[in-house]
Amino acid sequence: MRVLILGCGYVGIALGRHLQAQGHEVFGLRRSVAGAAELASHGLPSLLGDVTDPSSLDALPRDFDWVANTVSSSRGDAEVYRQVYQQGTRHVLQWLRQTRCHRYVYTSSTSVYGQTDGSVVTEDAPTEPTSETAQVLVATERDLQAAAATLPLAIGIFRVTGLYGPQRGHLYHQLLRGEARLQGDGSRLINMIHRDDAAAALASFLTGSTAKGGCRVYNATDDAPVTQREFFTWLSHRLNLPFPGPASAADGTLSKRGQTQKRVSNQRLRTELAWIPRYPTFREGYETLISGPQS
Repeated sequence: MRVLILGCGYVGIALGRHLQAQGHEVFGLRRSVAGAAELASHGLPSLLGDVTDPSSLDALPRDFDWVANTVSSSRGDAEVYRQVYQQGTRHVLQWLRQTRCHRYVYTSSTSVYGQTDGSVVTEDAPTEPTSETAQVLVATERDLQAAAATLPLAIGIFRVTGLYGPQRGHLYHQLLRGEARLQGDGSRLINMIHRDDAAAALASFLTGSTAKGGCRVYNATDDAPVTQREFFTWLSHRLNLPFPGPASAADGTLSKRGQTQKRVSNQRLRTELAWIPRYPTFREGYETLISGPQS
């Protein structure tokens, strides 16, 4: 199949390499020449374009069978989120109507869940976040779900938890720098997924036999949410580093995900798409990062 990956960055490159290994013809879309050069270094052909600019999408080939949208906002504010995710998605949907694409995947975030009670969260749980950026993601998902009724393609929305992998892992790198701090008593839950498992999840929708049409939502996360204390305890022992001290008021506010407390379930992804994580917990994933090459 001919595949186009929009915003082909951290997850998109991993997805592209995964699909190439299966024999598919993959192209990555980036906004700049420098981004295209990065794709070339990974053996991925590139195209130039920007989802926030519909004219650049109109200039693209239209003979792709599958399209994946792994665009990132680069940690922007709510207005950037609207431009990149909501408006960008509307531009992509308009372009898709002119193509032969029959499967489309989109990476959202589990920040759409606002639960604070530590409950197990499935795809059927309410999406009522308090943060403005997460509310934009909810609105974008609704646009996709509405479009699925009028487009002749299967749409998969993947709500991805905290990504880690080569060169990525915020708390891990804070620990290495001696900057990590324990929030409260360390009971805050962390939901994570290795980059390669996230890419494999997207690929399972594109290549699987179950996607027939309409829109389906999946949580992309590993098997075992852990507390911040458990996470730092294991890493501190494994790396022979001091356990982080307590956070103070001067350390700043919590992250978007840190304002919630939930256990995200991957059961639908496992059951419907036969996805099995290579790294079922953070321990297997970080062990690979600690002991192996970064790529």
